[in-house]
Amino acid sequence: MAAVVQNGCHLCIPLVAHSVEEMVSQMQQAHIQGADCVELRIDHLKNFNPQVDLQTLLKARTLPALVTYRPKWEGGAYEGDEGNRLNALRLALEMGADYVDVELQAAFDFMRSISNKKPDNSKVIVSSHNYQITPSLEDLSLLVARIQSTGADIVKIATTATNVTDVARIFRVLAHCQVPIIALVMTEKGLLSRLLCPKFGGYLTFGTLGAGKESAPGQPTLKDLVDTYKIRILGRDTKVFGIIGNPVSHSKGPVLHNQAFREIGFDGIYVPFLVDNIAEFLKVYSSPDFAGFSVTIPFKEDALKCCDEVDPLAQSIGAVNTIVRRKSDGKLIGYNTDCFGAISAIEDAIKAKKNIEEWTHISPLAGKLIVVIGAGGAGKAIAFGAKQKGARVVVANRNYERAKALASLVGGESIPLDKLDTFQPETGMILANTSSVGMHPNVNQTPIPKDALMSYDVVFDAVYTPKWTRLLQEAESAGSAVVSGLEMFIRQAMGQFELFAGYPAPEKLMREIVAQNI
Repeated sequence: MAAVVQNGCHLCIPLVAHSVEEMVSQMQQAHIQGADCVELRIDHLKNFNPQVDLQTLLKARTLPALVTYRPKWEGGAYEGDEGNRLNALRLALEMGADYVDVELQAAFDFMRSISNKKPDNSKVIVSSHNYQITPSLEDLSLLVARIQSTGADIVKIATTATNVTDVARIFRVLAHCQVPIIALVMTEKGLLSRLLCPKFGGYLTFGTLGAGKESAPGQPTLKDLVDTYKIRILGRDTKVFGIIGNPVSHSKGPVLHNQAFREIGFDGIYVPFLVDNIAEFLKVYSSPDFAGFSVTIPFKEDALKCCDEVDPLAQSIGAVNTIVRRKSDGKLIGYNTDCFGAISAIEDAIKAKKNIEEWTHISPLAGKLIVVIGAGGAGKAIAFGAKQKGARVVVANRNYERAKALASLVGGESIPLDKLDTFQPETGMILANTSSVGMHPNVNQTPIPKDALMSYDVVFDAVYTPKWTRLLQEAESAGSAVVSGLEMFIRQAMGQFELFAGYPAPEKLMREIVAQNI
């Protein structure tokens, strides 16, 4: 039973049911979802009877099946007799299982026991799991060689990421291995290994039936692999883009950019990078394959220092939210699309509220007092952009010294954040929150009391998860025009897309995607 695999990488759904009936049902769901194969995690079955249950499961399969009987000592659920466990795997081969997985610790004896007995159509995967770290490249290479020496048909190594840079070593192992290999890195920081598996030549990657059905930490759903990351069409020439941040799992960038890439026929993938140190990350992922990055909290200012060249606007702002690797020489060029994204959205909100004609060349921000909460990258972008449009700028920040520093750069004023609730020098002001206050999961937080919002004509919140933050809800009820961070997100993302792909962004599609997914 062979699966037709477009780019050489099989998409496998692990089945971790507690009953045979449930596992059969999950196999049917996996077939419907479009998996290439399933992993039967028989160590999770209750009251498992090898002779009866394996026959039932293998007869019921409509996809190639990998049988795994993982012991507790290798991260599985089986705690019984080792001989019985290996007998069950041998029985699975006799019954025609397409693959069986045996751990390196038991592999030499197991392979000797099936010598000249293994069916031609069955393959043995010999696996090693490290739940603490990802070893050095030298140790990984030695491990692969040791697994190969068992006579394995397919090598499998699974390690644990303590840093996203760990995954780069796995990519090197994948790229240089001469035999079929599964090489994956567990935890959120290792997600990259699962998403880019086809690009670097991995034999198989795992995607679950749904959230909560993982057999190892960090597994995405099959739906996300296929629909969000378009893993079926990835190849060795696919360019990698992504968002650098911490946290980063909330980002809607992958949903937006991957569909937009596909819409224009651009061979790229956009992934989340959960990063601890941006300078280290950019040093490790320095190949032309990694062609561009979005940058979010907390790295927008640090990113500027990591670039070889910086766009003048981004330089004046002191923050970069987009990095592109120049094709001609590999240098990193920094840009800031936050400024246009936020300022144009605020201007449009003022125009709508004041019924200002579109044809006027004077910015509706001219002469307005804008209060910017936050003195980080987005705060700087809005402060500089507003100043450029002729607005008067006031910066409020929890760290007052940072507020004073930013205000000084734009010729504005500064106030401590805790004084904002009584700051009402005039009416018709603009408020722009660029802090993370109110972001999921802290959705009940707001940077300013509701009573203090009466003096603002327009309130903008850079937070877009959730779409309607408490700040925006309270501002709308106070009579202010409100601008969601989604609008800034869409506009800055369009700017990033054009820098990444070199083509105009498909605006209509990108707005539709945001409306459907956020």
